[in-house]
This record gives sequence, C-alpha cells and structure tokens, in this order.
Amino acid sequence: MDLNAHDGSENTTHEKSEGLYRWLSTFPAFLILLAVVLLNTSHAIHAQLLLLGEAQWEGYYQLRVDPQAPVCNPDQDIEQALQRMIRQQEEADDEFDLLASDPVPPEVLRQSLEAAKADCEFKFDRYHGIVERITPTVEVYRSLEKWVADLGEFRMVASGIMLAVLVLICGGTALLRKHHISLRPAASVLDYRVSALAQLGAFAILFFSMLSFKNVALSAGINVSSEHLTLLWVWILGFGSAIAICLYQVIKVPEDAVPGGNMGNALLSTPLYAIFTLISGSYFLLNGHASGIGIYINQMMELASLMLNVALYVLIGMLLKRTDLAQKVFDVFRPFNFRPEMLAVIAVAVSAVPTAYTGGSGIFVIAVGSLVYLEVRRAGARRQLALAATAMSGSLGVVLRPCLLVVIVAALNNEVTTDELFGWGVKVFLLTTALFAFYAFITSKKDDYQNLQKTDGSVWPAFFNALKPLIPYVLLIAATLVVYALVLAAYLDEFSAPTILPVLLAVVLIYERIADKKARASGVVDTNTPEKPSLFANLQSSTSEATVHIGALLMLMGTTMTIGGVIERAELMTLLPAEFSSVWMAMLALVTILVLIGMIMDPYGAVLLVSVTIAGIAYKAGIDPIHFWMVTLVAFELGYLSPPVALNHLLTRQVVGEEEIRLSKLETQGESFWYRHEKILLPLVTMATALVIVAFGPLLWQDYF
Repeated sequence: MDLNAHDGSENTTHEKSEGLYRWLSTFPAFLILLAVVLLNTSHAIHAQLLLLGEAQWEGYYQLRVDPQAPVCNPDQDIEQALQRMIRQQEEADDEFDLLASDPVPPEVLRQSLEAAKADCEFKFDRYHGIVERITPTVEVYRSLEKWVADLGEFRMVASGIMLAVLVLICGGTALLRKHHISLRPAASVLDYRVSALAQLGAFAILFFSMLSFKNVALSAGINVSSEHLTLLWVWILGFGSAIAICLYQVIKVPEDAVPGGNMGNALLSTPLYAIFTLISGSYFLLNGHASGIGIYINQMMELASLMLNVALYVLIGMLLKRTDLAQKVFDVFRPFNFRPEMLAVIAVAVSAVPTAYTGGSGIFVIAVGSLVYLEVRRAGARRQLALAATAMSGSLGVVLRPCLLVVIVAALNNEVTTDELFGWGVKVFLLTTALFAFYAFITSKKDDYQNLQKTDGSVWPAFFNALKPLIPYVLLIAATLVVYALVLAAYLDEFSAPTILPVLLAVVLIYERIADKKARASGVVDTNTPEKPSLFANLQSSTSEATVHIGALLMLMGTTMTIGGVIERAELMTLLPAEFSSVWMAMLALVTILVLIGMIMDPYGAVLLVSVTIAGIAYKAGIDPIHFWMVTLVAFELGYLSPPVALNHLLTRQVVGEEEIRLSKLETQGESFWYRHEKILLPLVTMATALVIVAFGPLLWQDYF
C-alpha cells in the first residue's frame, strides 16, 4: 500500500514545475472543499440571520415574503347584505320540504355579518401593516437571508454531485501521480505496466456499469431526477477520462523505472481499489447484473455529507502539518529528558486528541508522524520502538470526540448515539494507553536510556519557558471559538469540527506568518532561515498534498463498498449461525470476522458493511449495541495495524523514509524475534489485548458480578 510516490509538497522546485497541472487539479479541489465549508456554515448563518431579523423587526417571519391581499370586502354594507340574505332564505323556503331548516333570525344574520366585516377589516389592517413595514431595508435584508437559506437547500441537492466531482478530480490526480494505495511501491517497468493495466480494467468496468445503470434507470419508466441523471453523467465522463489516462500509462512508463521486474511484485504494486473493482465487477458481470457495481458506488452518495467531511479532515491534517503547534507541544516535554518508553507513551497519548479532530489515524500519521518519530528517537529510543510509536500515534484517538468514524456509526445505527459511544470511548482510550505503556516498559532495554542525562533543578524553568510559546496559540484558538459561539452560535463538536477546524488552522497559520515577520524585524530570527510561507502558499501546498490523499482514500472507500455489496448479495453472512449457543460464542465469532474485515477494508467502508450485515446478528445474539460498536472500533484499529495491509505502518514508512526502515533492520540484526519485529508486534499486542478486554470483559462482569 504505497502512498510514497511523488508527494505534491516534496519541495518548492517540484511544486513550481507542476504549473498548469496544479491549476487543473489542486485549484478545483480547493474550490470544492471551500464550497463545502461555506455550505456547511450556511445553516448556522441562516439561523443567526433569522434571530437578527426578529430582533430588528418584530414579527420578521411575516416580512420574509410579500403578503397576499385578503379576498373579502371591508367596506361591505351590512344592511344591504342582510336584506339579500333574508330574501335568499325566503326564496329557498319550501313548505313541503320536511327536511328544511328553520329560517335564521335577522338578528343572528346581522351579528354574523358584523363579525365577518370586523374580521375582514382586521385582516386588511394586518395586511397594510405588513406592507408598510416592508421597507427597502427589509427587502435587502430578506433577500440576503433567503439567499443563505437557498444555499442550505442547494447543499442538500448538490452534495452528491460535489462528492462525485471531488472523487474524480482527486482520484485522477492520484492516478496521474501514481499515488493510489497499493501494498508496495511500483519500481520496475513491469510493475508500472501491470498496475496501469489493472486500473484500465477497473475503470472500464466502472464506466460500463455506470452506463448500464443509466440505461436501466431511463428504460424502466422511472422518473429520474435531473440531479441523479447529472450525477450518472459525471461518473460516466470521469471514468471514461480515467480509461484514457490508464491507456497512456500502459504505453508510457516513468523514465526512472527499473528494467524488467517479476509478476509477484507487479501484482503487489497494483492499487487496492483496482483489485477490489476487478473482484466485485467480475462477480456482478458473471451474475448478469452489469449495473450492480455502479449502484453500490452510488450508495456512497447517500452519505455525501459525511464523505465530504472525510475530505475536509484530510485537508485539516495537511494544514496541521504546516503549523508549528505540534513541535511546540513536544518542546514542553523535552526538558524532563524522559526515558524513551515514557516519551513514546506520552507521544501516543497526546496524539490521540488531534487524531480525533483529524478524523482518522492514517491522516494524523501523514500529518505529524515524522515529528513523533524524530522526538522519540531524540529521547534515545531504538528505531523499532520509534516506528511502533509512530504507527500507533494515530490509533488511540479514533474513539474520542469528535472522531468522524464514530459519527458515521451513530448516523447509520439508531441503536447508539455519539454521546454514548464517546463516553465509553474515553474508557477504551485510557485502557489502550495503559496497555501500550505496560508492554513498552516490560520490553524496554537498559541500553536505550542508560546514557540519558539526569534532570536537575533547571527542568522546571525550562518547562515553563517551553509553555510560553503555547500561550498565544491557546488565546488565539479560544478567541476564534468564542467568535464562532457569539456570532454563529456554533460550538466545536463532532458535527461542526470539519467546518470550524480549517478556519481555525488558517487563523493559526496567519498568526505564525505575522509572528515570523515581527521576529525577523526585531532580529530574533536569523534572516538566513527560510521565511514562513503566506497563507495562500500554505493553502496551495496543503491542498496539493491533500488532493492525492483524498483521491486515494475516497476511491478505496467507494470500491470497498462494492466488496461489501458482493458480500451482501452473495449472502456470505448467512453462513454465520442464525443462533449462537451463548453470547460468548457469538462474541468470539464476531471478533474474528471484524478483525478480518479491518485487515482488508478501510474503516469507513467497513462500518457501512458491518452496519448492514453484522450488527443485526450481534444485537440478536444479546450483545449490547454500545458494547458491539466499541468492539468493532477497536477491531478495526487492530486491523489497521495488522498485515497484509497494515496501512498505518505503510504511512509511517512514507513519512520517516525508506532509509530509516532499512537502518531499523540493520540495527536489530542478531536480536530476538521481538526486537527484530517490534514496530509491528508492539502495536499488535497492545491492540489485541485491548480487544480481548473490551470484547469479553463486560461479558465476564455480567456473568460473575
């Protein structure tokens, strides 16, 4: 699973050389993400506009639209109307009609007419009062308010199309940069050609399936909405363009490709989304359901808002990477000169909070993994331990507020709420942190820390000095959140985080730019050090790097859903027993299945699959929904750290570099099996133990306590 090919932010020279290519890929993706932020904010803005309108003009809800004039007559002559009604009664009177009612007395008729006239006058008075209050100022204000309201409605209608366009733009960028997720990087000519051929076949299947889906929808006599038809055409044109790119890549391989190659490595270099598409596409085609894969791809559109938030979280991670915030946090712990294992535990625990705010462990590893590795190494840790801590740094925060994965679980399952899941998530976080500390310390080596300098009385002054640079960040973040709370009544939680955090990080980047200029002007910073980039430059480089990660992740998520479709249509889950002999056997079977799913599927796609197929089995077996989903989240994270995919380890390899991986192997030659493979074994043992406790601990408590 290689994400290391051609990073868009490698260096400034490479970025400048992209030219038109950057404009065609990065800028449109940035516009879509910016539109998502604005559209997600529109509902809060609209609510505040309504409150402001009501405060400015009492009864503003009546002024939002032009009133309709009443149809009654306020100047009606009561006497004439009364005489007319009396004559109508006399003409309708029939002495032979046994069912005829007695005539209404004139006094009653007069009272009715007077009441109707008074009501009509009231309606006209109210109508004229509203018309008089609709001043030019009100008209301008309500036009603005209605425009913002329309944005909210547009967001509901257009989110699917925006997601499809974003997937195609970012996926196409990842395709051109050869950045899609595979088990190993392509190196030889054969690697590149086999990868391109597999992707060509995958996009051909997707193109044919979407075309078939469109034809079926139009020929079935169903009233297909214009939005849905537009979405299908977007997919068709996008996949058709991808076929052309793949065809070119089959013919033209990179100049630095190694001649020759072998088929085994070439297959490992094939992106996983292509493998998933070929598997699911073959199943649907062989079963005569050509449009099947297109149907399941389009199911992602039903969760378009959540999937767009995934893209925003990737951008948030790239923005965080460009701030000095993480570095300054680690500076706080440096004066204590902690032993390597302690700093590794601190790094993993502290990293959980930003992981929760960046939506996934992989995103955090990409953003801050290199810094975690360097800091743990600086503490004297062996490379294998530092690699383990880096891979683990994004794993503990997925159960903490406001992680998007938990929000998706709650959105798909009415049996659980985010508050319940996050409440238990804190307990799971403390458990996994304690387990990581336990295993890290019992496997420690004295040679790693015997040369560390002992701390003296100067540690506390150094500690407080390290805290000072964080004060402006705390004040700035607090001020930004207060502005959101006062102006938009929006508070940072699992629902608003994808919208607020990009703005918050932009504010931090602006502050760092201003602070850097002031420091240079005062001579505090050496003028030979590179100047802080502008906000625009940071946004450009962040979006460029985020684009390929978004494309790789969303393409994998979409095609993972097609694998879920195969599992669902093939009714593989029916192989599970309809009833288990005990809840213990049910939990054992489900844990095994969940770990296997986590090994081969991304968590977001896996949550969709589990929600549809496995969750009901767990509930029927007597497993509490909250308990089941906490087990699921831990099992998925264990899968994220387990072969054959082990995404977090591969992302760690990307951020620390192949040279460090090579040196870690040389460093452990002649060591025991544990130390030779500690980077994989330490996270695996930690998460496996946590999974056993989370899965079976509550059952044991119920049975014996």
